[in-house]
Amino acid sequence: MDEKVVLDIQQVQKKFGKFEALKNITFQVHQGEVFGFIGPNGAGKTTTIRTILGIIQADAGSVQLFGEDAWKDRVKVHQRLAYVPGDVYLWPNLTGGEIIDLFLKMNGDKHTDRTDLLIQKFDLDPKKKARTYSKGNRQKVALIAAFSQNADFYIFDEPTSGLDPLMEEVFQEEVLNLKNQGKSILLSSHILSEVERMCDRIGIIRKGEIIEQGTLDDLRHLTRTQFTVTTKTDASDIREIDGVHTVKLDQQNPKKIYFSADTDAIEEVMQFLTDKVIVGIQSTPPTLEDLFLRYYKQDAGE
Repeated sequence: MDEKVVLDIQQVQKKFGKFEALKNITFQVHQGEVFGFIGPNGAGKTTTIRTILGIIQADAGSVQLFGEDAWKDRVKVHQRLAYVPGDVYLWPNLTGGEIIDLFLKMNGDKHTDRTDLLIQKFDLDPKKKARTYSKGNRQKVALIAAFSQNADFYIFDEPTSGLDPLMEEVFQEEVLNLKNQGKSILLSSHILSEVERMCDRIGIIRKGEIIEQGTLDDLRHLTRTQFTVTTKTDASDIREIDGVHTVKLDQQNPKKIYFSADTDAIEEVMQFLTDKVIVGIQSTPPTLEDLFLRYYKQDAGE
């Protein structure tokens, strides 16, 4: 196996009774890469992560971490992992600081100056008992412990649920810091702006299947660029070009039009508009949200 492949999942299947939770899941995470793993609730994200962690065994296919079998060698593999779930349960009678130290000790790590810095950055009171913590503060305890560890692979499953936007920013900074150190990260998140900002590649899972994967630029062809254009002569017949959609005229200015265009139609669109003499043009590239909504709509349509 290529040394740079940290996680290698091939053709993984998992059934719970008659329900097929995972159908031939295949993807890789490379060294120094942030891989975004996204999909609607119930799509199979957490089930996939549990097979990676060796919590459940796949019915078919293989999951390898650092070249080792994630199920058979899970004890060995776990020594090189840090994991934060989407809902963290803590010992109610211990303080946040005691729990962070316990997590670190269990993994063979120690409380360092870096831990203190993270406690400060995440604005956590480590002297309070865990039972008094909100969901956001429970997440902070797990994140501080994970970021304090010197792991090779970090798995975050909806890690910022319950965090306010300021703390989300701290989380993103720390992930990019790990990436700069050559660490590998699997990030499952429902906050698409977070994924867009941090991830090198993305895998979209829907109904237990990976339906798209690649860099964000690779996936942009699946969505449309939005245009607002003002021309000297009437350009409303742009709607006749294949790949141009939702053409609207500005009510105040008939020479101003709004439309969306498929990526492979853009060259023809620009030639057409140039002939009409462009006075002003604004284009907005497609976002991950556009792509994601497309799949949500497909689900809703079904």
